[in-house]
Amino acid sequence: MAENITRAITDQINRKGSGWIFSPKDLSRLGSSEAVHVTLHRLEKQGKIRRVARGLYDLPRYSNLLKSNLSPDIDQAAHALARKFGWRIIPNGNVILNMMGISTQVPARYEYLSDGPYRKFRIGGTEISFRKVAVKEASFRYSESALVVQGLRALGPNAIDDSAIEKMRAWLPEGMRRKVLDDTRNVTKWIYDAIRKICREEQNAAS
Repeated sequence: MAENITRAITDQINRKGSGWIFSPKDLSRLGSSEAVHVTLHRLEKQGKIRRVARGLYDLPRYSNLLKSNLSPDIDQAAHALARKFGWRIIPNGNVILNMMGISTQVPARYEYLSDGPYRKFRIGGTEISFRKVAVKEASFRYSESALVVQGLRALGPNAIDDSAIEKMRAWLPEGMRRKVLDDTRNVTKWIYDAIRKICREEQNAAS
């Protein structure tokens, strides 16, 4: 039985690939809580997975250039924590601008909006904070809609220039543009005006 659980957990981790960060909750369907914890502890001792924080593990990404494992992916860690606690989260501020290629500055602190309580965690030397917001902040049909809206809010109306619009447009998959345009019709006017520019071809088609 223990060998079967170990094989199932190892297969699941390998399918997700290097860089995936997970908690025992992500593997709960594969065995009892105790069996999963024991298996993860054994795999960590064998060097097959890495413990990145209390209750969080990853399959490390290896750099051939540096000849060493890379640091944990902080965004992956944030989403692993969200799954663990059952929260909905949205990247905020410089985190989302960095994701979209608008800012090249690596955030010193990763902040996420959440429908859960205010919490802070540390992964290595990086802090992750979750700030509680009203559920309406995340009440879009598509996650891409929430990300675009938060990205525009992080920039502010005075910093939305042609360069930012083009980078957001490049980040947003073509197949999602019409959906995001329809999904965000009720947001603040200056934000929706920017979204119309991001989705300009879809806006023209809808006219």
